[in-house]
Amino acid sequence: MANNTLSDLNNHLFAQLERLSDENLTADELSKEMERAKAINGVARNIIDNAKTALAGAQFTYDKLPGNKEMPVQFRIKDSN
Repeated sequence: MANNTLSDLNNHLFAQLERLSDENLTADELSKEMERAKAINGVARNIIDNAKTALAGAQFTYDKLPGNKEMPVQFRIKDSN
């Protein structure tokens, strides 16, 4: 299973922005990068929507339910060790 994080998504989005900003791309290469960017944008939007849902659920749990007060895994800060 993949260990991707929201930080990884951010890095992928900025890498795509850099590829789109490459002034040395031919028209055909730029067209291909634009198609790739559309696909990445669609996947990123789904990931972000999923994260928003998880965060809203965690907020509800924290505010309204007794007991479990753990942050969902995708929002935890990684231990640097």
